[in-house]
Amino acid sequence: MKNKFVYAIYIRTTQQKLWDALIKPEFTKQYWCNSHQESNWTQGSPWKIVLPDGTTTDMGEIIEIDPPKKLVLKWQNEWRPELKAEGPSRATIFLEPVGDTIKLTVTHEIEKDDSKFLGAVSNGWPAILSSLKSLLETGESHEHTRKTPTRDKCIV
Repeated sequence: MKNKFVYAIYIRTTQQKLWDALIKPEFTKQYWCNSHQESNWTQGSPWKIVLPDGTTTDMGEIIEIDPPKKLVLKWQNEWRPELKAEGPSRATIFLEPVGDTIKLTVTHEIEKDDSKFLGAVSNGWPAILSSLKSLLETGESHEHTRKTPTRDKCIV
């Protein structure tokens, strides 16, 4: 892939708790803009992010899955026309124990030069993952990541 965004964060939790928080709707709604993900979480299966009104914001396919360590997604934005036009990207999420924490690393890649989508995720991933960190470590996510976004105002 040509263009890449990499973000790592250390979260004081277990690998299984972090994995569950990444894929289970009861967790994602608390830190990922009131959305949830739908998939059967097996290689080759479809995957999507859904808002409370049923709108799909992003979708793709599970390219690789190794619970609770690694998830690779083919990722296509469906919500914002200028981002959808750039085509699919690839997100790799890797969980690695480091002492009493788990290092969560996200690598998001796309084949488009000067990608607006990559610019969007470079703002979105840090906001979402720092909110996830707060949720797991304190029991409360960041308020701005709990709100349902609109097309003209969202964190990603």
